[in-house]
Amino acid sequence: MNPFISEYDLEKYDLESRTKIAFLSNRDGDCGIYVMNTDGSNQTKLTDNLAWESPSWSPDGSKIAFVSKNYEIYVINADGSGQTNLTNNPAQDYSPSWSPDGSQIAFMSDRDGPNEIYVMNADGSNLTNLTKNNVPDFSPLWSPDGFKIAFVSKRDGNREIYIVDRDGSNQTNLTDNLSWNKSPSWSPDGSRITFVSNMNGNSEIYVMNADGSNQINLTNNPASDGGSYWSPDGTKIVFYSDSDGNSDIYVMNADG
Repeated sequence: MNPFISEYDLEKYDLESRTKIAFLSNRDGDCGIYVMNTDGSNQTKLTDNLAWESPSWSPDGSKIAFVSKNYEIYVINADGSGQTNLTNNPAQDYSPSWSPDGSQIAFMSDRDGPNEIYVMNADGSNLTNLTKNNVPDFSPLWSPDGFKIAFVSKRDGNREIYIVDRDGSNQTNLTDNLSWNKSPSWSPDGSRITFVSNMNGNSEIYVMNADGSNQINLTNNPASDGGSYWSPDGTKIVFYSDSDGNSDIYVMNADG
């Protein structure tokens, strides 16, 4: 487990299927989307005083979706050009997640009351509420095959990891415990999901089968760990940790 970049101000990051990582930083005084090579080199700022969180690459690596300071979902080209507001609504919209074929974006919004999971076309059209629940649902993430979406829900009182079919059916609690659970991330083959939980008393990275079985603590240390993402080949997991006193990005093998 080794850090390759020190970013105390890291919020979200995402791996594009080839050579780049997108992340959020306020290193120059305002929040912006940056990209860098996977070894930490060639760090380049793409947005000026617009981005707020959740940079997410399109599957082909040509675009990045993100949340603006006024809680809208935007997309930009990978070079920072072509900024477009997709949601354009007074509600608060967060957590964009691309479908594997790049045709749709899932996100959460409070436009109908509590936060719900929505899906729209990649151009912002054909908006659909999937969860239709009276308590908050958030942090959607498409499965690699595009048939399911993992998300976090507070419908059971705590935060649990759920999955739902892309049409809104078969909403299922995977974690089913009394702790808080968040940040689901699918393995590239869709067989496993990493998530963050305090089941052991502090924030740790866990992995489970896609049906919720065989939950294993991967980090198992006294630090605060979060934000897990899989490498494209499924052999590595990227996450952030304060194990050395700062919030740094780390890489570990998929078995911990």
